[in-house]
Amino acid sequence: MTYQEAARWLCGHDQYLILTHKSPDGDTIGCAAALCLGLRALGKTAWICSGAGETPLFTPYLEGCVAPEGYVPETVVSVDIAARSLFTPDGKKWLERGIDLAIDHHPSQEFFAAETCLDAGRAACGELVLDILKELGPVTKEIAVPLYVAISTDCGCFQYGNTTAATHRAAAELFETGIDATALNKRHFRTKTWPRLQVERLIVERMHRYDDGKTAVAPISQDLLTEAGAQERDMEDIAAFLGQIEGVETSVTIREKPDGCKLSVRTAPGLDASRVCALLGGGGHAAAAGGFLAGASLEQAEQAVLDAIRQVRTHG
Repeated sequence: MTYQEAARWLCGHDQYLILTHKSPDGDTIGCAAALCLGLRALGKTAWICSGAGETPLFTPYLEGCVAPEGYVPETVVSVDIAARSLFTPDGKKWLERGIDLAIDHHPSQEFFAAETCLDAGRAACGELVLDILKELGPVTKEIAVPLYVAISTDCGCFQYGNTTAATHRAAAELFETGIDATALNKRHFRTKTWPRLQVERLIVERMHRYDDGKTAVAPISQDLLTEAGAQERDMEDIAAFLGQIEGVETSVTIREKPDGCKLSVRTAPGLDASRVCALLGGGGHAAAAGGFLAGASLEQAEQAVLDAIRQVRTHG
């Protein structure tokens, strides 16, 4: 459905529970918070599902919005979730019950919901949620703050290739509500913890370079995090780090987890990251995609993703 149809649909329902994806980023958190506030402004009951594993960087945007224990919704909406594998354990309970509406911008959307509002041309799901909320009523400063976080974080503070003129126009609209974008940009793009700097140092020391430096792979073990003194809050958007290296066109970050390895692939035009990750059971966008290899070691995951990259390059 279109964003106008989604807005009308939302007006016709109530008792909402909003789902974010696991290992939540700024886009899914910002969309959920803004949608929750926007629905409440209409007099609807709306809460956000807990248990997504958000870091302290994003928890302030959820204040007062997390569903109380025992809350039973009538209507379940997911935001920025493209695949069933991205649901949290709590979210999977509602997936089994049935998702009523999915709002998303990923071309790899699996259409798991009864209704889907999808626009793969948006740089961030936040752009789409902004248009939906504008149909429902005025976008206040309170709503604009998490929407700005959603949009700006998903396009790397307007530096990534997914940024469009529409992205800048959306940000300008949010600026006009009176948000303190300077403070938000400082918080999300210009502040790093000391452990995060140590993680980056160790990545540079231990990364692997291929194709004359055009491909870079960073295996990040649990031991590396321990050595750096890092926690999950220090790892936000670590997948973007390798792309800052001059000459790197394809970057891969591999995070060691207790049950396997999490992959994040970033590419320049000419190589579709979503096709690379699709070969490994994942998905995403042409320039940024990810996946999870259950039971794989770092070495196995690195070889698998290199094989997938070469396969996509060879067959176009």
